[in-house]
Amino acid sequence: MTQPLTIDFVSDIACPWCAIGLSSLQRALSRLGDTVDAQIVLHPFELNPDMGPDGETIVDYLGKKYGRTAEQIAETQAAIRERGASVGFAFGPRTHVYNTFDAHRLLHWAGIKGAQLPLNLALLRAYHGEGKDTSNHEVLIEAAQSVGLDAAEARDVLQKGTYAAEVRAEERNNEAMGIQSVPATILNRRYLVSGGQPVETFEQVIQQILAEAKDEGSQAASR
Repeated sequence: MTQPLTIDFVSDIACPWCAIGLSSLQRALSRLGDTVDAQIVLHPFELNPDMGPDGETIVDYLGKKYGRTAEQIAETQAAIRERGASVGFAFGPRTHVYNTFDAHRLLHWAGIKGAQLPLNLALLRAYHGEGKDTSNHEVLIEAAQSVGLDAAEARDVLQKGTYAAEVRAEERNNEAMGIQSVPATILNRRYLVSGGQPVETFEQVIQQILAEAKDEGSQAASR
């Protein structure tokens, strides 16, 4: 019997652990097969909302934010590449961090068009796999086109600042819920899984949630 599952995935394009977490989640769902009918909805979070239009080198950014040395950053990136490879996400060389607000606006639009998840995956590959500047409108439009979205409409959304208010409202809502780091995966509006967890963790949590939902349904039917 297939059971429905609502998944709210709060993330940022600039977050490597979001790429790992989403890949792990998708692999877990694949393992569960037709036992679950999952709907993934993405929600915006900005790790670097004050980032300027030219971006910043990773070494400078992480050095100022976390006090890490270039050697420590290199070690972390190597570990991230290894974790990514284990769940099928290929991290490439990336030297800069960029602002992601326009990417979130485009993702909001893609959600209306029914292509939010494919666009998010395309943007993660562009940012983390290819080192592209996803604050650049041409890069965003290229990603939109690659998943079948209309380039002219995407350009119009970006140039007019469309959905800025909606993205800001979602970010405030996430903050009000106490979400301060990403990825944050909320299952059936009740269960929170924090961080880029392994495939097995997502699989176990989802199985437990489905079992509890089934039990609750049986109890309700017997009343």
